[in-house]
Amino acid sequence: MYAAVRNAATVRWYIAGAALAVYLIVIPAVFHASPYILTILTTASALAFISAGVWLTFHIGRINIGQGAFALIGGYAGALAVVDLGLPFWFAVPLGGIAALAVGVVIGLPILRLRGVYFAMVTLSLSETARLAALSFSGLTGGAKGVVNIPLPGGLSLFGFTLLGDFADINKHLAFYYLGALLLVAGFAAMFRIVHSRLGWLFRSLQQNEDLAASVGVNVAQLRLVAFAISCFLGGAGGAFIASMQQSIYPASFQVQDSIYFMLYCFLGGLGYVFGPLVGTFVLFLSFEFLAGLNEYQPLIYAVIMIALMLGLPNGLLSLRLPRFATWRAWFGLRAEKDDGAA
Repeated sequence: MYAAVRNAATVRWYIAGAALAVYLIVIPAVFHASPYILTILTTASALAFISAGVWLTFHIGRINIGQGAFALIGGYAGALAVVDLGLPFWFAVPLGGIAALAVGVVIGLPILRLRGVYFAMVTLSLSETARLAALSFSGLTGGAKGVVNIPLPGGLSLFGFTLLGDFADINKHLAFYYLGALLLVAGFAAMFRIVHSRLGWLFRSLQQNEDLAASVGVNVAQLRLVAFAISCFLGGAGGAFIASMQQSIYPASFQVQDSIYFMLYCFLGGLGYVFGPLVGTFVLFLSFEFLAGLNEYQPLIYAVIMIALMLGLPNGLLSLRLPRFATWRAWFGLRAEKDDGAA
């Protein structure tokens, strides 16, 4: 039994390594001259990174439908840091995450006491609140005009060695693609480490029974706040990255609809899997983009595909398991029992 589990885990790591090699080597080599494809994949990487934060709040038993608010906060914070303060892009992404984290901690202190649908409804209102705030404080955010003409990232040097050239002088779409891939890998590597650490087990105890966890000495309120703060940081950093890539940010850049999509990405990929948001985002976002040519039929076909997937795989795409070899043989009329008897 142990050997079977170990072999299955090894196979999963081989698959993950092959997928990573394809994403970092094969796709850039094939599509380096295709700005549209590179932009779509880069956006998917950033959206998956943001969705990872939503998955973490699910991991502690909370339904977060307000991630779009923190992506918008991070997007504006990163954009204003570059445009108004003159900071380089390399500080914009972490600053966007820190700004969203700070707001999330202040908001999370009161709302994390809520459970179930009450917490979900409060977070749902956050996205619209953030959009209205961006419209109202026009002196800071530019109102409906937003923040535009965000400068492209400059070169990155370390100890006198140039690691990355100025984006204005190189293939910016390919450069952003690699940055998005780096963000994606770093984000999910951190999530995987958190979930499989002592902190992750404590998070899981909150999902199962908060009262029981508190009875054995777990600081439930502190853990809830830590998980929500990490979630907000991922949302803000991802929003700042998207704003820099698009060189603009508007109040409508992240809305209630986007927050719902972030939640759907997690559901589609599988709430029981760390990489669920990654798979769900790429399948859902890319399918939506590739169905764009169907015009008015796109939403209908998109909805049918979504319903079919959710009905067929209620635990997400990652719950799909390939049939065992014996089952394949049975499908082709070769009964395993006969083979055993012949042996």
